[in-house]
Formats: sequence, C-alpha cells, structure tokens
Amino acid sequence: MKIKIMMMLSLLISMLILTGCGTEAENPEAMDEFAICLNENGAQMFGAEWCGHCKQQKEMFGDSFEKVNYVECTVEQATCLEADIKGYPTWKFADGSSAPGRQTFPFLAQKTGCALP
Repeated sequence: MKIKIMMMLSLLISMLILTGCGTEAENPEAMDEFAICLNENGAQMFGAEWCGHCKQQKEMFGDSFEKVNYVECTVEQATCLEADIKGYPTWKFADGSSAPGRQTFPFLAQKTGCALP
C-alpha cells in the first residue's frame, strides 16, 4: 500500500514539474513578469485557435498569456508561412532557434534568460 501511494505521489509531482502547472495561480505578478520578459527577449509563440496543445500552453500562463508575443496562424497566415511554421504550437527565439510543441517554463526560461515565476 505504501509503495502504491509513493509511486502515485512521485508521478503527480513529476507531471506538475514537467507541465509547469500551478505556477500562474501561485503568483500572477511573477507570471506577468515572466511573460513580459519572454516577449522582451524575443520569444514568440505561433499557434492556432483549434489546437489543443496551444490551448494547454496558453492555460499554463493563465491571464498572463495576453502579454506573450503570440501569432495566431489562422489569422496571420503569411507571417506563419514566412516563419516556416510546420506545426502548433511552435516557439521561435531571438537566436533563430525554434521549439515545436508545448514547452515547459524551465525550458522557456533557459532559452530567454528570464527568471522562472
């Protein structure tokens, strides 16, 4: 019984760390600062309104997502074609690199030098 509980707790903790869940609810001001820092340091998220992974990425930021430099590819199709976006979400960074898929806050912080919220 104890082993099952420990395994379940370990799994839950791992999932929270990997997804960055909960951060936005703990400190909205820090999340705003993080989103602004990403924007100021050249991070840009490309997505589509119908994309489930995009929705999950947005939810990780909570209300602070409005401060993220986001390109809606269903509206700005030419911008997304020019940026060579192949899937959603895709993050682009100031160094010219890109990262497809939903990204964790630690990864975004590493790519931009922004402090974690």
